[in-house]
Amino acid sequence: MGGLILLLFQSFAFGQYKTVKTEDLNLVYYNFGHEYLINHTIRSYTNALDFHKDKFNYQVTEPVTVIMSDFGDFAQGGASAVPNNVILMGIAPFHYAYETNPANERIGVLMKHELVHIIAQEKSSSADRFYRKLFAGKVFPDRDNPVSMLYSYLTVPRIFSPRWYHEGIAEYMTTWMSGGIGRVMGAYDEMMFRTMVRDSSYIYDAVGLESEGTTTDFEAGANSYMYGTRFMAYLSYQYGPESLLEWVSRDDDSKRFYARQFEQVYGNSLDDEWSEWIEWEKEWQQNNLANIRRNPVTERTLLSETPIGGVSSAIYAKELNKIIFAADLPGQIAHIALLDPRTGGMERVADINGSALYFVSSLAYNADGQTIFYTNDNNGWRDLFAVNIETGNSRQLIKDLRAGDLVFNPNDRSLWGVRHLNGIVSLIRIPEPYTEWNRIHSMPYGEDLFDIDISPDGKYLSAAIGDVQGLQKLVMMSTDSLMQGKFEPKEIYDFEVSSPASFKFSKDGKFLFGSSYYSGVSNITRYDIENDQMEWLTNVETGYFKPIPITDDTLMAFEYTGKGFLPVLIENKPAERVSAINFLGQEIVEKHPVVIDWMLPPPSPEKYNVDELRTGQSDYTPFSNMALTSAYPIIQGFKDYAAAGMRFNFNDPLRFHNLGIALSYSPYSSLAGDERFHASFSYEAQKWRYFGNYNGADFYDLFGPTKQSRKGYSIGLGRNFQLMDEVDKTLTADLSTAYYGGMERLPSFQNVITSFSEFVSLSGSLSYKAMLASLGAVDYEKGWGWELQTYHNYVEGTLFPRVNQNLDYGIALPIHHSSIWLRSSAGISFSPRREPLGNFYFGGFGNNWIDYKPSKRYRSPQAFPGADLNQVGGTNYGKLMVEWSLPPVRFKRAGFMNLYANWAQLNLFTTGLLTNIDDDTFLQRYYNAGAQLDFRLSVISILESTFSVGYASAWNDIAGTRSDELMISLRLMR
Repeated sequence: MGGLILLLFQSFAFGQYKTVKTEDLNLVYYNFGHEYLINHTIRSYTNALDFHKDKFNYQVTEPVTVIMSDFGDFAQGGASAVPNNVILMGIAPFHYAYETNPANERIGVLMKHELVHIIAQEKSSSADRFYRKLFAGKVFPDRDNPVSMLYSYLTVPRIFSPRWYHEGIAEYMTTWMSGGIGRVMGAYDEMMFRTMVRDSSYIYDAVGLESEGTTTDFEAGANSYMYGTRFMAYLSYQYGPESLLEWVSRDDDSKRFYARQFEQVYGNSLDDEWSEWIEWEKEWQQNNLANIRRNPVTERTLLSETPIGGVSSAIYAKELNKIIFAADLPGQIAHIALLDPRTGGMERVADINGSALYFVSSLAYNADGQTIFYTNDNNGWRDLFAVNIETGNSRQLIKDLRAGDLVFNPNDRSLWGVRHLNGIVSLIRIPEPYTEWNRIHSMPYGEDLFDIDISPDGKYLSAAIGDVQGLQKLVMMSTDSLMQGKFEPKEIYDFEVSSPASFKFSKDGKFLFGSSYYSGVSNITRYDIENDQMEWLTNVETGYFKPIPITDDTLMAFEYTGKGFLPVLIENKPAERVSAINFLGQEIVEKHPVVIDWMLPPPSPEKYNVDELRTGQSDYTPFSNMALTSAYPIIQGFKDYAAAGMRFNFNDPLRFHNLGIALSYSPYSSLAGDERFHASFSYEAQKWRYFGNYNGADFYDLFGPTKQSRKGYSIGLGRNFQLMDEVDKTLTADLSTAYYGGMERLPSFQNVITSFSEFVSLSGSLSYKAMLASLGAVDYEKGWGWELQTYHNYVEGTLFPRVNQNLDYGIALPIHHSSIWLRSSAGISFSPRREPLGNFYFGGFGNNWIDYKPSKRYRSPQAFPGADLNQVGGTNYGKLMVEWSLPPVRFKRAGFMNLYANWAQLNLFTTGLLTNIDDDTFLQRYYNAGAQLDFRLSVISILESTFSVGYASAWNDIAGTRSDELMISLRLMR
């Protein structure tokens, strides 16, 4: 959660932030277009906080910094209590695909949910508070100083809990605070577990869920939400809602580790109770399946034997007799596909860059031009693209359109869509040539418009509308009236708190086909426009979604399975009867009616007078908001000696500015007196960084052959430039300069003695990356990257320049998550061959026994496994590697609650290297072949590490010699 916040803050460092403060809140915003939500946010935050303070017996120790953002087209949230209490609050609407999000007012929902995260992480015992005082704050785990992990566990132990734990309690509380609207009462979650039981699918245990269950199917990380909420709901049903509060709350009587606290509260191990839940779940869902089967279950014809992952809405192209949709499943890059309903064969049309988890992309189709319109960057600001089916050529039409729910109007060849900006939903129209858009109507804040369609004659627009209470209805409007500025929706059907999902017109315009959980199960419905009648067409065991007419008698729909959706054909006729199911959430209400009292009324202006709550308003300047957030003892390595010292961390709450200072001392008489004291600092100010060292020491120099520590001193600065930041490609540049003095060895090459003790370095890089990975991948699987690097050393009036470029190209293999990569590098130095500052050096894997840098260091231009570090040198070189990344093996359960393995992957490589190509006298020619096996480990839930074993042999082709290298490394804190 903290990583998400930090990433977004760094990616969107807008110029001027402003802040509004209350006693318990520091609300930060960057756009005047968000100011209309300030008062509502303050009331919603204070309302939720008052509730949580009462339920969790929580005392506020510091104000929570809430940043109001519009970083994506759909609402997103995140929370971290380390080192400061921070909440990211996206103001965009939720997406409502399959009712995986509630439709009620979003800021209230986010405040209820994210504050649970803050309390679950930050609430402390007296022991925690002692350590927070001792270490001057809540310690953030720092991979540069791994001992900080211990201090972090002592100050904020509950951050070391799995995601399902945090999301489960947050979703549980949010559901009852919202009056029963949420996952605990959610039909999607019931459908997921009902389907798993029907299909005898494996239900993960608590370890397997995090090690494999959040990566192997199309729902990925969302499984943490669903499993966590379901397990919490089961516990509250069996033992009462108050037991959950006791488990999650940290106080003097509680245990530090979440699993030990579970045993104290429930008198059973977490593993055993989880197993009992699974058995209970199977019985519960068998009863629901029996209820459904009391009425005839709808028959269907499968169009594919294999689930196709997440899917978009579909379109039937009659002239092609093909069904068009976007699909995203593990092992394949998300793409637009054509499905032949006669054979079930699928044809790939174009990749989707930046697919959304549940709806993948938004599509529309122009049959005359055989053109598919679609959206990329579906988790950010959506871009409008078009692809021609015949040629396969795609082009961008509008960047950052921020619209989806696309539909094509054949009457005037315009596109219509729904746009999100600054928390407001707008209906828009995009006329030919689709490079500009016009606003038709904007909804008031809190009201959402989605799942639109246009009748074949272009006269009517259908849509779903949701309000702040979560109530939803299906409506129709005249497009002529809309074009005249009249927004007059006619209600067709009130679905109450269920979504009227993906309703589409029939080809004759007489019917609308869609789906709804109205009975508790998602069934296909048909609305007869002329007779004003809604009919249910299916009675299914799992769930059917996104129907489209194929003929007058048949529909295509997507059937839910645990591995993804299956396209099926069903008859276009009413079902005899539709069965209802029982909800676990409703059983909780009946058994423990106390949860009814947990409903939190909306915050009224009378109860929360914002003018009285406000304590100040000003610009937010990161520098003036910096403060000491932690200070703790460290241990470092210098050459072959140990050093003990202190680390001091300063940052502002949003972590725009970060200052770290490390001081240590090596008390060894065998070490020269001027080398015993070590000092370093690093100051990051958004895109600028400042750094300095005096006899710089490093923790990882205590372990292994690679040394970062150097005698001498340095001071420098650098700046990063984000020249392009698209979902599928990035272009960055970096410049840095530093002054070095008193040096014995080169800063970048530990085994090369420098001929000058003082010099100035200037380096720069330009990097382009266009790489893709499929759902469930552990690394990039296709694409290419290019990098230009320059290094210049200036000594006593002489410049020693070097330049090199790197080019990587990869292709995905038919085997899921497997790829072949070509990695090349070439460079030249314009310096004398005898001058160490002007040479390139190669050798070794480069990993330490204990490390923090990337595990696959063999890919770097300076690496050459099999040879010694810096063994091979030259003023020019050419290097080519061929690498095969084999599919990762994932583990259902390999370990324990606090230490387990997620996956293992084997990579094979071979490399050729030529140096001093211009001079046969100094020419060197090397080859190598090797392999590296990586195991991803999870340590106390959140600290991901990688254990690597590598072996390589290198051959000096000219000298006829061979050398071998075995590498064993543990990378801490990925």
